[in-house]
Amino acid sequence: MTRASELDPQMLELLQQMFDLARSGDAETMRGWLEKGVPANLTNEKGDTLLMLAAYNGQPEAVRVLLEAGADAGRANDRGQTPLQAAAFKGDMDMVRLMLDLGVDVNSAGPDGRTALFLAAMFDRLEMLELLLERGADLSARDAAGFTALDAAHQMGAPGTAARLAELIDASASAAERHS
Repeated sequence: MTRASELDPQMLELLQQMFDLARSGDAETMRGWLEKGVPANLTNEKGDTLLMLAAYNGQPEAVRVLLEAGADAGRANDRGQTPLQAAAFKGDMDMVRLMLDLGVDVNSAGPDGRTALFLAAMFDRLEMLELLLERGADLSARDAAGFTALDAAHQMGAPGTAARLAELIDASASAAERHS
């Protein structure tokens, strides 16, 4: 692995500029550098990719450019968070919708097994929860500890999403009973 101290100072400055472009959303400048060979999955010392920084900072055009350039939307940072999870954590409905529209897997999970649905449930974000479910989020998914989004909502004291998830689970169980 190449260390920052081993890089040419101009190269190091360009790489730092790319992270700044992702945060600020200067999509056209970023596109130019990506076309010149800067990797779409460039990662900083915290494991944050350009896509993670753009998604977390609410930069839709930068997200679009990075995904079009092949950025890996399922790549988690050192805290185990994917770009879609970052947008869900921030409560950024527009970013979550955009990423799903651009083909990001609604069920992508970090190493802990948690998906964006878990975060929407935990933070009582009912509108986001509905969007994720509408786009195919797995209601029965379990994280690495074996907990579901409903469990996460209960643990975090999120009454709206807990009630909605319980309602959906009950309806699903009733439908299964009718068909058996």
